[in-house]
Amino acid sequence: MTEYQSDLLRLLSSRGYIHQVTDASALDTLASKQVVPGYIGFDPTAPSLHVGSLVQIMLLRRLQQAGHKPIVLMGGGTGKVGDPSFKDDARKLLTLDTIGSNIASIKTVFERFLTFGDGPTDAVMVDNAEWLDALEYIPFLRDIGQHFSVNRMLSFDSVKLRLDREQSLSFLEFNYMILQAYDFLELSRRAGCRLQMGGSDQWGNIVNGIELSRRVDGTEVFGVTTPLITTADGGKMGKTMSGAVWLNEDQLPHFDYWQFWRNTDDRDVGRFLRLFTDLPLDEIARLEALEGAEINEAKKLLATEATAMCRGRDAAEQAAETARRTFEEGAAGDSLPRYTVEGGSIAVVDALIALGLCASKGEARRKIAEGAIRVDDAVVSDAAASVTVAGQVKLSFGKKKHGLLVTG
Repeated sequence: MTEYQSDLLRLLSSRGYIHQVTDASALDTLASKQVVPGYIGFDPTAPSLHVGSLVQIMLLRRLQQAGHKPIVLMGGGTGKVGDPSFKDDARKLLTLDTIGSNIASIKTVFERFLTFGDGPTDAVMVDNAEWLDALEYIPFLRDIGQHFSVNRMLSFDSVKLRLDREQSLSFLEFNYMILQAYDFLELSRRAGCRLQMGGSDQWGNIVNGIELSRRVDGTEVFGVTTPLITTADGGKMGKTMSGAVWLNEDQLPHFDYWQFWRNTDDRDVGRFLRLFTDLPLDEIARLEALEGAEINEAKKLLATEATAMCRGRDAAEQAAETARRTFEEGAAGDSLPRYTVEGGSIAVVDALIALGLCASKGEARRKIAEGAIRVDDAVVSDAAASVTVAGQVKLSFGKKKHGLLVTG
């Protein structure tokens, strides 16, 4: 591991955030001398970000913990274009009202992870629509476009992917990387921003912005990327059978968020504790060394700490208690997903889908055939079975996924 002098790069390195750094020694020196404003961009394509964006949010949190200034850049302008990076198809264009409401919704999550304000290390949120919407096309092409080689742009993996598969890449999307580079130039001018961070798939875009700032203003700026976060079984972080793990509580109940972390593979516990909690490194080293059934205590702590950071301590402790009562005492907790049954009864297959325990009737029938489905802890063996609900009934998929059916 590289020995860094600055608190910033030491912190990022020790907790596993660094994949690539542009001119690491110069950034290390700068971060040792002064407050470094750094930014990450987020496109408001939905009312909530999901767990796949969490390592980037934590990266901004670490920046602030090390005494520097986080800039959350919302893509109100670039969101009108859509990032083509490693996408098979063009994103659906969003209306201005949708973009605005998504930004407002997303901001509520950042307020849990960062301290916002007017101080030198307080976080700020800015919207690139502020400058992108004001651009005039011909002056922009003349002043900025001259610094971009189409030959080089075509060589980026994010573009080559679409071209190699003979999938359409619109001129609108092709402009995205120029606009993102321009964001870095604008933030350098407006906020003294010296650092852009992002996932490893953003390396080309970040380098574009660094080169543009150097060519146009002669400013030295830097980039840091994080490794692609995959699970021990090779899956993409945050992707589950039941869909995205949303950060906003109105998109995903607290208990489901807690349970996502509780279900972490044994091999990922230490890495996820370093990335997604503030627990001290020596404590994490002790926890990840646990074996057998004891590792479950580390997973519960991971789930509670990660949930507390995103949803608040009360929500995390309530979810942990619900899990304890559900799995250790067999009781039905208040935080489990619920579905109100009108008419007194419902087919078990339909109930599994309504509670989000299964994605389709086919999956539900297969799980019943496998003996994985229980109603109030009794195994269901008939795929055509119905359940009568008087008060509430617990429906379970395996040992870890549960929901409640309640009467209307």
